[in-house]
Amino acid sequence: MQASDRFNINSQLEHLQAKYVGTGHADLTRFEWAVNIQRDSYASYVGHYPMLAYFAIAENESIGRERYNFMQVFNCF
Repeated sequence: MQASDRFNINSQLEHLQAKYVGTGHADLTRFEWAVNIQRDSYASYVGHYPMLAYFAIAENESIGRERYNFMQVFNCF
């Protein structure tokens, strides 16, 4: 690997980190990273109906109640 390749990879990573919030940055703490992952996971669960239905069945709740519960946790962040 040459120095120019390393520079290109680092510049691409910096670009992604600036563009997308969830990719983190050098000063991101472990806790902040974990909160981002958890927030993104809950947003994905609410946004994907089959996954939401799976959780509703597993917890023996209605889909609307499960969506409400996820949104309440999501709003705590």
